[in-house]
Amino acid sequence: MTRAVIVDAVRTAGGRRGGRLSGWHPAELAAETLRALESRTGLDPALIDDVIMGCVTQVGAQSTNIGRSAVLAAGWPESVPATTVDRQCGSSQQALHFAAQGVVAGAYDVVVAAGVECMSTVPMFSNAAGADPYGDAVHARYAGRESFGETGLVPQGVSAELVAERWGLTREELDAFGLRSQVLAAAARDAGRFADEIVPVQVRRRNRETGAVVVEDAMATEDEGIRETTAERLAALKPAFLPEGRVTAGNSSQITDGASAVLVMSEERCLSLGLRPRAVVAHGVLAAADPVLMLTAPIPATRRLLARAGLVLGDIDRFEVNEAFAPVVLAWQRELGADLDRVNVNGGGIALGHPLGASGTKLTATLLGELERSGGRYGLLTMCEGGGMANATLIERWT
Repeated sequence: MTRAVIVDAVRTAGGRRGGRLSGWHPAELAAETLRALESRTGLDPALIDDVIMGCVTQVGAQSTNIGRSAVLAAGWPESVPATTVDRQCGSSQQALHFAAQGVVAGAYDVVVAAGVECMSTVPMFSNAAGADPYGDAVHARYAGRESFGETGLVPQGVSAELVAERWGLTREELDAFGLRSQVLAAAARDAGRFADEIVPVQVRRRNRETGAVVVEDAMATEDEGIRETTAERLAALKPAFLPEGRVTAGNSSQITDGASAVLVMSEERCLSLGLRPRAVVAHGVLAAADPVLMLTAPIPATRRLLARAGLVLGDIDRFEVNEAFAPVVLAWQRELGADLDRVNVNGGGIALGHPLGASGTKLTATLLGELERSGGRYGLLTMCEGGGMANATLIERWT
């Protein structure tokens, strides 16, 4: 059977809301990662069969198939097609699944899985614009569910509170995990662990009042969300979603601007071009669960992936479990019994940010680099997604 291999994986640094990347047009920011794959591998982009780009808020500057706009902005041949997919936070992880599946099926030889989200420019949920995205039938199905005084479907922040409640996670535990993310991310940055995966891009800031873009004579080379903090400072933060809640800005992911991309090929085409694979996309699965609790599907997704691969949890050397909220990772860890020393060892979305549609391929780049640094064989990536879904991906380091 044809194997799908990862040839390279890159990302931009994460930009804080209104920060260093806020002046970038999303298509142009995504194009930076596409060009980086080209320059780093020497690949002729005319060979690319498709570009599959994840993006969640597909409205305004991120509308009208931003994948295609990014291809054109990168200066790639007009013959290179592209599409844009939305599986909520797992959009670019799904793009990676589609890319690998296309290679295995023989539909692709060379394909790019990518993602972008400029949340400063295109705010989260702005694509709904006051409309009801669910309809009467969905509302009726969940109308009897009451959650902290709210009935029916609830926002993700409230779902995070529900997860904390069900698994008995205290505010102190959530804050400790938030602090862990910041400490590990700072250590990884200082040790240069992100240097190879980050594509330096020029600093472009957008004035919040006038909308004017200021281009600075500086490069964005480090994640902007990493903060120096303490347990005491985190404990002083007010709950973000419920007056007496446990979830705060300090134990939740950050609103972030960013882009990422992964070059996937058939093993045969990769070797024929004189390139060396970095990993094999070994398996990819999906799971779905309760859309009110919403954030728990990484648990069945992980179980399904391990069963599909014939592995047990202890076989996995490194995990990336997206830190949408601290309760997501801690409930996953508590339910499965994973060794936390192997999970998000370089921090996660709480410190590094969560640029929605870009996070799947972003975390793929980080997971791949960490496997190479540590000498591990297997890496598992999973993340919760709006509507109660999850992707899980297994990559095997090339040796």
